[in-house]
Amino acid sequence: MTFKRHIYHVYILTTKKNTVLYTGVSGKLPKRCQQHKDKLIDGFTKKYNVDKLVYYEVFQYILEAIKREKQIKGYKRVKKVALIEAVNPGWEELFVDGIVRKFPT
Repeated sequence: MTFKRHIYHVYILTTKKNTVLYTGVSGKLPKRCQQHKDKLIDGFTKKYNVDKLVYYEVFQYILEAIKREKQIKGYKRVKKVALIEAVNPGWEELFVDGIVRKFPT
């Protein structure tokens, strides 16, 4: 029997000017990023034009991802900024042409 390995992402989106931060979780990050870009998800990200992927983490288990999402959501902005800048100091867009890019080196 073969088991399919699942991958889940906790991610942070921002605006073009990096003013607002949004933390979410998804089992299909490229699809979710495209939905945010296309404004298909009603709510906060659509209202405030939050669609620039600047940070993500990878998990094998959904419960771990949800736990981490809640942890990050509880952080103050300064701690979220530190997470982002540790791996993406230029706040580069990581979702380009339908592909989630690796963090800049």
